[in-house]
Amino acid sequence: MGAGTMERIRSRSARAAGILGAILVAAGGAGAQERPLGAPTAVHEASFAVVNSVRELSDGRVLVADPLATVLVLLDADLQAADTLGGLGEGPDEYRQPDAVWALPGDSTLLVDLGNARLTALGPDGTFGPTQPIARGDWSAGPPPIAIPGGVDGSGALYFTGMPFMGPRGPSDTVPLFRLPRDGEPTSVTRLKTTEFTSSTSGSSNNQSVSIQPIPLSPTDVWAPAPDGAVFVARAGERRVDRVAPDGTVRRGPPVEMDDVPVGRGEMEEWAAARESSGGGIGIEMTDVNGERSMRMSRGLGGDPDLDSMTWPDEKGPWVDRSGAVDPRGRFWVRRSLPAGEAALYDVFDGDLRRTASIRFPADRILVGFGRDAVYAVHVDAFDLKTLERYPLPSP
Repeated sequence: MGAGTMERIRSRSARAAGILGAILVAAGGAGAQERPLGAPTAVHEASFAVVNSVRELSDGRVLVADPLATVLVLLDADLQAADTLGGLGEGPDEYRQPDAVWALPGDSTLLVDLGNARLTALGPDGTFGPTQPIARGDWSAGPPPIAIPGGVDGSGALYFTGMPFMGPRGPSDTVPLFRLPRDGEPTSVTRLKTTEFTSSTSGSSNNQSVSIQPIPLSPTDVWAPAPDGAVFVARAGERRVDRVAPDGTVRRGPPVEMDDVPVGRGEMEEWAAARESSGGGIGIEMTDVNGERSMRMSRGLGGDPDLDSMTWPDEKGPWVDRSGAVDPRGRFWVRRSLPAGEAALYDVFDGDLRRTASIRFPADRILVGFGRDAVYAVHVDAFDLKTLERYPLPSP
């Protein structure tokens, strides 16, 4: 075989490799294949007003907190029969607004009770146990940290974000992420890119008014703790995933190829609808009467935003804010930003911080949690009512 023939074979092989590489990139990047979530294996037909989290117990039963319907529900393993736990009030077996449920060790559960501004431990049988305030620390130096959990690790440590630093030009665009052990004080894990803000000042030097407004859909870091206490962070600026180990060591994944998503009217309206569907903003009321300090919190505030009066970015952040979760196999899921109207797509990252799959959910479904071998999603219907569904956990 002559040199010219060998050169033609090498040229054809190179072109074939290039075509194959282009196909892989189109399918989601190196090693990433878009796959459908599939069909549900169980559905709870009765609807909820808001579901942002679920907690599957070891026997398959599922706890659901609905903050707008103000009810805590325990479903059987088939998602059919439902029992209401506790009741409304301030007593030891009561709550005012059950907002979220998180897994604790030993088949226990942490209930976030916004209305009473406290966290309540539930036993495996659903009995109400000890409580602790959401506000942490001494009030003498000002408002204390607000420990509304955004995740819990396998030891029961809580993870929550701090408030932006208020400077002369307005709030900072980064916040600290804290770890709160079950018996200890909060410690800083890392800093996170948070929502951007606009700030304007009016009035005279002796009577100034400062208006601070968030910029919806601006880039934010999305995070979730793993059972071993490590924290995954999808970095918006670098478009990669970091892993912060419990000792503070940071591993950084490779950049992720993603398309930019321009913000138009459809994206604005979809943001407003998603905000309302998740229960709206959280209001915090702090009072100090003759040294007696108290706090109340509630979800469901805000009303219909005036989209035309708000500041919007030119493009969406790469991932949807507060959409991160870690599944039982240690994989980090985070919802990708897409044009308005597209079904939810979750990028899945393995222990090497590489995107190994992208899972396409059925239309009008979003992820609300995991079970041992299950994915839980809510179906949002045309009336904004939510139906809970269970799906098989996708294999690697």
